[in-house]
Amino acid sequence: MSESPRKSIHVLHAWSESQEVLTNTQMLSPRGARKRVKVKKKKRKQRQGEQRSVSDPQLRSGGGDHARKETKYKADEPIVRGIFQIEKKSHDVVLTATRVTWTPIEPETPTAEHDVKKQEEYVELQDVFAVKVKRRRSAGQQTGGTLLGITLFYCKKKGLKLKDHTIHLNNLSADHCEIWFKTLKEILNGFKNRPKSLKVFINPSSHKKEAYKIYLDEVAPLFKLADIQADVTVTERKGHALSILKDCILEDYDGVVCVGGDGSVAEVAHGLLLRAQMDAGRDTDSIFTPVQAALPLGIIPAGSTDVVACSVYGIRHVVTAAMHIIMGSRQSVDVCSFSSMGRLVRFGFSAMFGFGGRTLALAEKHRWMPPSQRREFALIKTLANLKPEDCELSFITSTRNEDQRFAKEHSLRDEQNSDREDICEDDSWQTRRGLYLNVSIMAIPCLCSMAPRGLAPNTRLNNGSMALIAVGNTSRSEFIKHLKRYSSTNNQFSFSFIETHTVKTVRLRPHSQGIWADDITEEHEESDSKTTPIISSEGMHPWNIDGDLLEIPSELLIRVHPHLLTLFGGDVEEAEEAPVKCSCI
Repeated sequence: MSESPRKSIHVLHAWSESQEVLTNTQMLSPRGARKRVKVKKKKRKQRQGEQRSVSDPQLRSGGGDHARKETKYKADEPIVRGIFQIEKKSHDVVLTATRVTWTPIEPETPTAEHDVKKQEEYVELQDVFAVKVKRRRSAGQQTGGTLLGITLFYCKKKGLKLKDHTIHLNNLSADHCEIWFKTLKEILNGFKNRPKSLKVFINPSSHKKEAYKIYLDEVAPLFKLADIQADVTVTERKGHALSILKDCILEDYDGVVCVGGDGSVAEVAHGLLLRAQMDAGRDTDSIFTPVQAALPLGIIPAGSTDVVACSVYGIRHVVTAAMHIIMGSRQSVDVCSFSSMGRLVRFGFSAMFGFGGRTLALAEKHRWMPPSQRREFALIKTLANLKPEDCELSFITSTRNEDQRFAKEHSLRDEQNSDREDICEDDSWQTRRGLYLNVSIMAIPCLCSMAPRGLAPNTRLNNGSMALIAVGNTSRSEFIKHLKRYSSTNNQFSFSFIETHTVKTVRLRPHSQGIWADDITEEHEESDSKTTPIISSEGMHPWNIDGDLLEIPSELLIRVHPHLLTLFGGDVEEAEEAPVKCSCI
């Protein structure tokens, strides 16, 4: 008799649980009721596993080319599952090691209208850069507030542009949201290529003096969302960033960011590479072997042309540049070394001698003018006084197969095996002596809005070679035709007076002393510009190196170094922006 009451209690509990199930499923079809019971059992087991997974320190995840730690979960194995409201509709949301998937929950009742089910949607975790708890706060309230759910911030690509988007997962359960938040944060922290601390240089004088505002309004909020600590320096003078990079502790940062134009980018790139040579104890003579920079460089375009940014991002777009930095996408690039009189002058990406150098020199002498007016004035004035340069041009060519071999050997070479990169005896120099209106040497395509195909369309970011473009002496009208073709789809080099070469070393030795266009007298202006070179006693030759004016007293040796610098970004073919024609030509 003692067993009977206890037995009755067990039967009563069983009947009670069955009634609860029937109550919860009374509006469902029989098939739906069975499904709901199975789902409940499955979720109960799943929650037990989830509690273990959140505390598991081995949980790391990633995707694409990013580093990812091994986990005990398969790529498609659910880690966390729950119900959230997305755009005011309930969704079944599943988190795996690689993506978040959500599917709308459709009612199953005998009287319900059977709408066509929406297909499941998802976002790859390699595209997610931040997760935040979503709360409703009153005006002026800084902390606390009513819990609404969690928000995912992810990067979406449209053409060449990258933009930030959000997914709001609404759920009022604090425990539920905490599990999802911690799990997502732990997975996102597994992407090791993404920077967490950056050294940022801002040139406040760049272009229209909007660089600082661009950073505060468009870049800083994205860095904050991605939990990136930014150590910001607003440069006060030319060479300020270079002096800081020589002495700062680089180990404190995961990368360096430059907000400015091509001149600012060139200074920071030179500073990173020069610091690498100092740390390696390299003697920077004319034929030394440089070592790679320790940190990647990110570029936020805030200049007038931004050829480096356009070459690596494919577009002049601030948010795209910021997203490349946040997501940690990286691209190795070739860099040139410029040496004179046996010593390194600087590192850079491109150089122009003749028309390009004299135009910049004239513009620098009129910096009191607005940037656009200054550039057009210098261009018109230099074209009006167009004169050739008498120089000796020597170079060593590089075939496509040699480019690939040279780049591969350089990437595999141990930095300590050799301190010098002697020019091989087998490499034969080719020499030209004559009058040249302009000579360009470029290691990157130099894309920009005024030249959507690039100033050097026949080279790439990391093919281990440079493009040599030598424009011989010709009439002013023919030279202007050549310049106009940069903004069109026509071949700008299909002229008899232009020769192009794929090279790995260039030496240019001027035989006349160049003077600036506004120093030419009226008597010179009336002389025959086709055969009379510019003569001056100043003894200095203006070079345009990455938008910076450098005056070199003698010959300049330019060599390419494959994969010497890493940039945040990717390799692109050409800029997406519409061509911008110069109004003066």
